[in-house]
Amino acid sequence: MNSSLRKKALLLSYFTVGYNVLEGIVSIIAGLLAGSVALVGFGLDSFVESLSGSVMIWRFRKHGQMTEEEEERVELKATRLIAYTFFILGFYVLYESVKKLCFHEIPYPSLLGIIIAIVSIIVMPVLFYIKYQTGKSINSRSLMADSKQTLACVFLSVALLIGLGTNYLYGLWWADPIVGLIIVIFLIKEGYATLKEGKICSC
Repeated sequence: MNSSLRKKALLLSYFTVGYNVLEGIVSIIAGLLAGSVALVGFGLDSFVESLSGSVMIWRFRKHGQMTEEEEERVELKATRLIAYTFFILGFYVLYESVKKLCFHEIPYPSLLGIIIAIVSIIVMPVLFYIKYQTGKSINSRSLMADSKQTLACVFLSVALLIGLGTNYLYGLWWADPIVGLIIVIFLIKEGYATLKEGKICSC
């Protein structure tokens, strides 16, 4: 593995963790204040993204300290852990979305949430592209899988903006949990695809 590319991958992982921890804290606080499942779910995704980034830090810091066989096992384990993060977030958002719809829990409009979504829509596509290309260059399945987690954050941001925006502008409270259900489908699909890729790697 090219040393400069490995260092780049490690720096990208550090940035992912730092950015998403901050984003997660702000999003969850704003979501709890507004009663928004989409915003809280987005904040949770940020923390899951941080977990994904932490897995990458662990994987790349260990490079060169293990045999090729040991490194392959680490790569497989990292890919599986990233897959599980999709499921964790998906089931949480599913539960909260259904609960909001069944009990008619109406969220308050959140301008802060809209700002968070817009910033994420700008930052995350760039981060996804750089991480994916770096992972492809060093032939790292786990980093490419991690970039899909970042891509999930882009879709979450768009969905969040739609849900919060329609509630803010038109008072359509149900848009928030409905967007949450749409997000669930994407997350479960991506989690399954990543987990399947990890199994293929072990063959």
